[in-house]
Amino acid sequence: MAVSALSQLFRATAPEKKEGEKTISYSQFAMWSSCPHKWKLTYIDKHKLGGPSIHTVFGTAFHETLQWYLHTMFNDSVKASDRLNLEECLQEQMTQHYMMAVQDLGGEHFSTPQQLQEFYEDGAAILDWFKKHRSAYFTNQGYELLGIEMPLYIQATDKNPKVIMNGFIDIVIRDTKNDRIMIIDIKTSTRGWNEAAKKDKIKASQLVLYKSYFAKQYGYDEEKIDIKYFIVKRKLIDGFMYPQKRIQEFVPASGKPTRNKLLQEIDSFIQAGFNQDGSYKEDGSFPAVGHKGMKNCRYCEFANNEELCPKANRIC
Repeated sequence: MAVSALSQLFRATAPEKKEGEKTISYSQFAMWSSCPHKWKLTYIDKHKLGGPSIHTVFGTAFHETLQWYLHTMFNDSVKASDRLNLEECLQEQMTQHYMMAVQDLGGEHFSTPQQLQEFYEDGAAILDWFKKHRSAYFTNQGYELLGIEMPLYIQATDKNPKVIMNGFIDIVIRDTKNDRIMIIDIKTSTRGWNEAAKKDKIKASQLVLYKSYFAKQYGYDEEKIDIKYFIVKRKLIDGFMYPQKRIQEFVPASGKPTRNKLLQEIDSFIQAGFNQDGSYKEDGSFPAVGHKGMKNCRYCEFANNEELCPKANRIC
């Protein structure tokens, strides 16, 4: 999806890709970790069956709206950020991203006005709650904003100089008193992360990996970098007897043993999928992994495609 005009206000430009380099994203690694065959079908064979959804449109628009607020708060003042019409911004960004996605699909719509309105109203409720409780999560007293959408563009593994990790970090803040860095990733969710989601290693490891790459690229001590997922909930539990928060924070384990193990898994991914010149290893081994109960296949675009992913070849 294209970068909107608002995002361009605070997104830094990543370094230019050099000849022969192959860029990867965390989502690629996550897909390979879940099912190497799906990764092969998507990236080597170019069978990209997925497309935009109301969830991606809402997620991008909400990110940009909240980032605009924080950009204003840290670079101007809390009063200035509180004067912003965030609800109008969210609506404009949702409309803009939806229309860009429809244009990319050749004019095909993938949502309805009713659904777009529902998601907008959910987002407006989150923003209203956030503004009332902002001080519990962000302050510009003793903290500075190092960047929004800070680019990561760094060699993914020492074992292959041609494969580059390319991504953007939502929010980076520095505690000026203690000289510590906080890397924050905004996640939009229907009802937040339950215990199963928190224990999902693939879901929780993105910031752990970014912590290592950020330290190396920007010259910070890894041990002075903290990470946190900032999860916003579209829906609350009906009939719940206690007040509910619209925001959930989750801090995954990111100590040295955890980081080293994750980097070893990145090494395995790159060795399995890429040649030393950065090209894809088309003759590699990419098993179709369904996992217990074939849970990986439940929402996979290739689940019912016997030609591309025969059920008999899947590993449970």
